[in-house]
Amino acid sequence: MMDVRRTGERYRGGDPAAGIESLHAFSFGPHYDPDNLRFGAVIACNEERLAPGAGFDEHPHSHTEIVTWVVEGELTHRDSTGSTSVIRPGDVQRLSAGAGVRHVERNDGETPLVFVQMWLSPLTPGGDPVYEVVHGIADSTPYAVPEAGAMLHVRRLGAGERTAVPEAAYVYVHVVRGEVRLEGEELGPGDAVRITDAKDLEAVAATRAELLVWEMTP
Repeated sequence: MMDVRRTGERYRGGDPAAGIESLHAFSFGPHYDPDNLRFGAVIACNEERLAPGAGFDEHPHSHTEIVTWVVEGELTHRDSTGSTSVIRPGDVQRLSAGAGVRHVERNDGETPLVFVQMWLSPLTPGGDPVYEVVHGIADSTPYAVPEAGAMLHVRRLGAGERTAVPEAAYVYVHVVRGEVRLEGEELGPGDAVRITDAKDLEAVAATRAELLVWEMTP
């Protein structure tokens, strides 16, 4: 079964006056929706836009796997584990919050920052926080988040190219950029598809495109 969610249906958040614009795919903060709390392990998929100098001051997280994908610009990250990093397009960042961690996310660059941040619910809550970055991840290298029973696939396609959708109990597809077709649905930037019991599906790029695809176990 496929459930298509359009970018225009996302909940708007952030603080535009402070240079922060957010689009939330799932129930988030004041946008409480009991029918849209999660899909598989995914409990949040936020598109964030930060103006130069803007950012999120130190704040806490717990019992959450936080995976970040930068689309444009550079993201500066600092957290209470002592980790400090600058994340750029093509890098995968993960903060496993464990029983509790605090972090700061800012745009310390001179150009606008756009990133997609996805939160996953761990199979077992608690534990020590863990931070890691994979720089320049390749299309052929899926990124595993075993703590959530999930695998992230990055797909970069040229016009006319195809990619198979993983066969899994739950698959979440987010279009980062470009135009793609999936089972007769035309998808553009910010659109997402939630697929249950995916089998024999493929996405076809109408233009150059970039997809984030989560493969999840029950």
